[in-house]
Amino acid sequence: MTASTHLYEYFQPTNYQLYIDVNRANKTITGKTTVTGNATQTRIALHQKYLTIDQVKVADQPVNFEVDDDAELFWIDLPEAGTTSVTVDYSAKLTDTMMGIYPSYYTVNGEKKQLIGTQFETTSARQAFPGVDEPEAKATFDLAIKYDEVPGETTISNMPEVKVEDGVHYFDTTVKMSTYLVAFAFGDMQSKQTETKSGVKIGVFATKAHPAKSLDFALDIAKRSIEFYEDFYQTPYPLPHSWQLALPDFSAGAMENWGLVTYREAALLVDPDNTSLDVKEYVATVIAHELAHQWFGDLVTMKWWDDLWLNESFANMMEYVATDALQPDWKIWDLYQVAEVPLALQRDATDGVQSVHVEVEDPAEIDSIFDGAIVYAKGSRMLVMARALVGDEALRKGLRQYFIDHQYNNARGKDLWDALGQASGLNVSEIMNTWLEQPGYPVVEASVVAGQLTLTQQQFFVGEGKDLGRIWQIPLNANYAAAPKIFKEQKVVVGDYEQLRAENGVPFRVNVGNDSHFIVKYSPELLSDIMETVTEQDDRTKLQLLQDFRLLAEAGQMSYADIVTVLPRFKAEESAMVVDALYTLIANLRKFVVPESAEEDALKAYTKALSSAQFERLGLLPKETDTVDDQSVRVKIADAALYGRNEKALGAAKELFEAHEADLAKLPADVRLLVLSNQMENAGNQQLFDKLVNFYRNAADASYKAALRMSLTKANDEDLLQQLVDLFKDPDTIKPQDLRSLFAGVLSNHHGEQLAWDWFRNNWDWLVQTVGGDMSFTSYVTYISRIFRTRARLNEFKEFFEPKINMPGLTREIVMDTKVIENRVQLVEREKDAVNKTIAAANQQ
Repeated sequence: MTASTHLYEYFQPTNYQLYIDVNRANKTITGKTTVTGNATQTRIALHQKYLTIDQVKVADQPVNFEVDDDAELFWIDLPEAGTTSVTVDYSAKLTDTMMGIYPSYYTVNGEKKQLIGTQFETTSARQAFPGVDEPEAKATFDLAIKYDEVPGETTISNMPEVKVEDGVHYFDTTVKMSTYLVAFAFGDMQSKQTETKSGVKIGVFATKAHPAKSLDFALDIAKRSIEFYEDFYQTPYPLPHSWQLALPDFSAGAMENWGLVTYREAALLVDPDNTSLDVKEYVATVIAHELAHQWFGDLVTMKWWDDLWLNESFANMMEYVATDALQPDWKIWDLYQVAEVPLALQRDATDGVQSVHVEVEDPAEIDSIFDGAIVYAKGSRMLVMARALVGDEALRKGLRQYFIDHQYNNARGKDLWDALGQASGLNVSEIMNTWLEQPGYPVVEASVVAGQLTLTQQQFFVGEGKDLGRIWQIPLNANYAAAPKIFKEQKVVVGDYEQLRAENGVPFRVNVGNDSHFIVKYSPELLSDIMETVTEQDDRTKLQLLQDFRLLAEAGQMSYADIVTVLPRFKAEESAMVVDALYTLIANLRKFVVPESAEEDALKAYTKALSSAQFERLGLLPKETDTVDDQSVRVKIADAALYGRNEKALGAAKELFEAHEADLAKLPADVRLLVLSNQMENAGNQQLFDKLVNFYRNAADASYKAALRMSLTKANDEDLLQQLVDLFKDPDTIKPQDLRSLFAGVLSNHHGEQLAWDWFRNNWDWLVQTVGGDMSFTSYVTYISRIFRTRARLNEFKEFFEPKINMPGLTREIVMDTKVIENRVQLVEREKDAVNKTIAAANQQ
């Protein structure tokens, strides 16, 4: 038996009796765990991490044990195999790593307080109690919590509290579930509660630093989400309650603990009087995502972490399915097209990217597979494809059978495909495995060869890539019936092009709807046919063209300079997703100019010209005539207009700031960040910096804090930016959970790039110690790779990270991000002259 062996093979728990005593004053934990289960041999092991094991007993008799800290476990010698109860007495320190059991800090009326919560995914339950900390090791849990309680404090967990005796809070026995889903919290909380039509209690909990009304939005979304899922899945929610808890310190966005979902405050609490549409959409989709997990992930759980996508990809798709049902006026699938799709396409085009299904064993490597672009975004696209293939009726029928077959147990990817295949009559597994098991995706080239409309597929790479001849089964979604429904060869001849064009009467297109995970390269003849009527095309088509143009240009299969001449055709578009794609492309042009150069001045003039008419139409403030699209478009247009030095936009932003200077929280939330950033960039001084920092320290509303935080990074004064960098290690000002975005903000400011990069390298050891156990730690590397664009920075990146390439959890990210920077450097060197000449020429027209 080796350290990498799954402990479940040797001991299968059935029940845990957990007693945990937390002393907040001394920051210690003492506990007693009795785990009952079946031992298949006399030498077994339980997981532990940072625990001090004091004693192990079997049948009330002490037994020998041997701790292996490197393997995060301890060995136990049993008197005999079979049904066994092992009791472990232990202690541990309460840490500030946001993993295991940990304190969150907040302030109410100037008094600093703590809220104790938990975060056990992926392998941090072993920091709270000993056990078999693997997804397959499902058991029931009887939890008892004791702590240095103050009257009026609240204690919550996965199940209802059944009694309190001698200061110990006892909770009802859980259903059978995985260790990483156990959760509890206690402290001075407020809550609001309601009940679903089926009788499930719904509650939202938060600290008293927030107004009670900030809980209302989440309560409504959570209630309606549970009701929607019960209907969609045709499977009742299996627990008595669904609590949603906002934690002041939380490294991820949210966590689907069964019955007690935990969130960042920014992902749950909403100011009903002044919150932007995008924040409401974000909060609603996060709640819908986590509550989708209550069935898909909690009721049925992946057998091992290599099938993490079973949890996350599905929940990522369902958050949009549910939110669309709850708020159809938001057109949330448009957000999917600009938030998830480009993220997946960009990451998945780099050679060496992980597949959705990826082998993983080492606990230190498990966190590294939580690649949002692949496991979440690409995985959800995979399921969107599957949904389109089988239809909603078969999807719901298949899911219902899947839950019946695997509830309270574990499943693999094949089990889901089999269920959907049986419900639809299609060989779903054969189609989807080409996407699940293979990294990357294809570019489908459509061309006319000797008069014949011809399609080919080949793996698409941004930058260099080794073509291994991979073939995908592609749901083609062509608008000509003659094209195959599933394109599974390297090449197919559709038919005589002129005849097909005459019969169909419209330009030939594939991936109609943009729901399949590939991009399209049309030959000049076919692309010209599409572009002649591009303004008459539907919004999804325009979006897709712009997204594919950008990727083809990144890969050198199309010229960025040619794209510059095409973009003005889209400047009058009013669809939020088309405008987003347009200005994403324009923002990508910034990598070809040196900041504060004549070339950047030309790019600003080009941006101003494209956005001026739209800014004139929308302005900075909401109008009664606004559509949902207008609310999102206004922010994109205003951002472009401010970058382009549009005098009206600059004046409006300054005027709005001055009108709200006494209380910046009352700035309209949709444009608050833009207004604050504009002021800091154009009028930033010590007085304004100190004012924003002070407001930030004292603000409770998470979206307001985010606007203050990011606006500080826009300063043009290096002395001010140095002061901000000096606050990076001050947890009373900047919580570790917020450091990543602040670091990235300063790094992306050319006045602060060197300051942030120097700080990062000089404080690497502190970062590893402070947030190194966080599953999002690798995002620091990712952020750097998104910003660096010169050969000098590439060399510095390599010099710093190559010695760290074998650090557990970092290997894949360092290799991938080195390629990302290399690709960008080569692209800039290859195209910058042509791009800048074309921009200059466009400004003369």
